[in-house]
Amino acid sequence: MDVNTSLVSQAYAQARTAAAPQAGSADEGLASLAGNFMGALQEHEAVARAAMTGNADPHALVQALASSQMAVETVATVRDRVVEAYQEILRMPV
Repeated sequence: MDVNTSLVSQAYAQARTAAAPQAGSADEGLASLAGNFMGALQEHEAVARAAMTGNADPHALVQALASSQMAVETVATVRDRVVEAYQEILRMPV
């Protein structure tokens, strides 16, 4: 009986380490996404300021506005999906 318990505990330990999440992988991915989003918005804001002072092409301003609108819509969609998934998890019976 002792041998079976030992084998079971070893199998459990192996399965537990295989199923463990990678340390920081999700956090790093979200942090880089947020950094990219903020960087893009800052670039677009700089183009808008330059256009207001007459130092930028109007075409560049239109491109920056369209790009920032798409970035904000993408972030809002991802946020909505995350909230939806969280709500679905909360509805699961325990």
